[in-house]
Amino acid sequence: MPELERIPEEHIYRAYGIYLLTSQHRLIRRLKRLYEPSIHGNKAWRSSFLLMDYLLHNPPQRGVRVMELGCGWGPGAVFCARRFKARVTAVDLDGNVFPYLEVISALNDVKVAPLESNFNNLSAQCLGREHLLIGSDICFWDSMIKPLFDVVERALEGGAKRFVIADPGRPTFYELADRCQKQNWRVTLREWYAVEPSRTTGEILEVRP
Repeated sequence: MPELERIPEEHIYRAYGIYLLTSQHRLIRRLKRLYEPSIHGNKAWRSSFLLMDYLLHNPPQRGVRVMELGCGWGPGAVFCARRFKARVTAVDLDGNVFPYLEVISALNDVKVAPLESNFNNLSAQCLGREHLLIGSDICFWDSMIKPLFDVVERALEGGAKRFVIADPGRPTFYELADRCQKQNWRVTLREWYAVEPSRTTGEILEVRP
């Protein structure tokens, strides 16, 4: 029988080895009075758990450099820092998400470097320093398809080894995958599911040079 792990207080939950907070937690409610994210950075989205499960089955080497794009509260970034001892940078256009990222990082005793930037400002040199780039639920508008494709292109040109994006299966995500598949890259698109904190299904796109 597995050991029962009791959560220390209300509105905290555990998934894939990290602790996360619901929007009703006292710290999150306090932060919301001061920082109001404007681009959907208001919770840990379910595709984050697809990404975590996928990386458990297809792990990077320990200690590699990782960048999470459109990080929001940063569950993917915190997971990589905790599970793989990765050196992680979390990127988001909305600086108001970083106080939430800081709380989640501290809760899990890891450090994640925040970087406020849009996709267009991330150079090939900056992206290429990372071994693995990740994102969850980051292709939700038509206007994001080309900037994301360009980020993938610059990252691989700069020397990045892997680009992994999780999504529930939006048409915009499939359009991004289709554009990637037309390039001379190794592209994998597959259905995936996560079992923590509850069952979630979606898609994983992985691109390698």
